[in-house]
Amino acid sequence: MLGASRYLSLDEDLRERIREANVAVHRFEAKYYELVHPEVYNRYEQKRINSTLKMVDKLVADNRERSKKALDVGAGTGNLTGKLLQMGYEVTATDISVEMCKILEKKYKNYLESKRLIVINSPIEYVNFDKDEFDLITCYSVLHHLPDYVDALQRLSGFLKKGGVMYLDHEISPFYWKNESSNVARLVKLIYFHSNPLLNTLCFMIMGVNVPSFDYSLSDYWHKKEHPLDHKKIRCVFERENYEFFERVDYHLRGTWFLNPIFYLYTYFCRPETSFWVAKK
Repeated sequence: MLGASRYLSLDEDLRERIREANVAVHRFEAKYYELVHPEVYNRYEQKRINSTLKMVDKLVADNRERSKKALDVGAGTGNLTGKLLQMGYEVTATDISVEMCKILEKKYKNYLESKRLIVINSPIEYVNFDKDEFDLITCYSVLHHLPDYVDALQRLSGFLKKGGVMYLDHEISPFYWKNESSNVARLVKLIYFHSNPLLNTLCFMIMGVNVPSFDYSLSDYWHKKEHPLDHKKIRCVFERENYEFFERVDYHLRGTWFLNPIFYLYTYFCRPETSFWVAKK
């Protein structure tokens, strides 16, 4: 496994088209983002993120002489950024979307003015920081958007201090595209996945909100059955960089604003479809 290729085999033209697709999608999606992604902003997922971040924070090497510094990659409108600021971190937030960055800056204006927050509008491939600059690096729902998530993780590792932690969340698990072992499980998974968008559409109708549709076919490049995110390659980065430890945790994601009653059947019969990684350097 250590001999695996560091880079993903995409030509430069495709890499640039993936970057451009992400810029285009988020240009139009930014003002709707927190509304059209209940799988991120429902109260169950937000509670899980808060709990996981507290666990991750305890793993970060303690240094009482200064504030801990976090890099939030693909920060969007500030889902993790705001939580990190409230936890006492000095945060550098990066995102490829200028529209997302503007919303984030407006939302956390006080932190910008107090120099606790820095916002950088740039693809992660083009930003540079000092070696060993950050105590914590976070990526939530980011890797599947990147043309080369393996190389990005390799670069990010250089910015992480010894004793620091990398937290990667909201990516498809190795089980997402695999068939379930029983007919019952396959049926439950099918019903659950199909009922989520129906329930969310019903919520929008009740609220009287007309949400436009967005084309994620190229922007979410590694969220495809033909070329899914490869967790073995992620593990390989941590092994190459000699991380002290690393672990992938798989979980069932609640995908609606209000609880889908089929969710309990889904968690009982089906393997979890979502994963997060925690790795300490």
